[in-house]
Amino acid sequence: MVFDSHMRRGHPILMSLLTLFGIIELSLSAWLTARFDRFHDYTDTSERDRVRFTLFASIWTFLTAVLYGVLFTFHSPASAFTSIISHVIWLVLTWIIWTASAAAVTEMLGGGLNCNDVTGFNYCGQLNALEAFAWIEWILTTLALIVVLISAIIAGRRGDGFRGGLTSQY
Repeated sequence: MVFDSHMRRGHPILMSLLTLFGIIELSLSAWLTARFDRFHDYTDTSERDRVRFTLFASIWTFLTAVLYGVLFTFHSPASAFTSIISHVIWLVLTWIIWTASAAAVTEMLGGGLNCNDVTGFNYCGQLNALEAFAWIEWILTTLALIVVLISAIIAGRRGDGFRGGLTSQY
């Protein structure tokens, strides 16, 4: 199947992108968390907590995207870890986490900060970058979820079921 070969090529690319942007977001949120913990210079506890939640989201994405990338590459397509339903569950959970994180940071910043005339926020550039990369992770997760849901529909229609791998063994 043509779609199956695209899945075989696209899966490692998508997991690599999720991992790469997860590392960037992890670096930003870990640095901000360390600064907030050391100097207590956050605007309010809401800012501190939202950055910490983004730290959690980036750690979650980094670890699980690496795991899914490795399992998909080195395990059989019929493995329970690489099944369509496993991907759907993981992606829905990850999508919810990134939706909450990106929306929380966006709301905190009022849609973004103008660093030339910002008052009340320290680390303006880093907070803007945190917001931008949170939305990038959300977009990548949304695209992955759409592709996996299409794959699930195709697998269900051809009779493979949802426990099978993302690609068939034809």
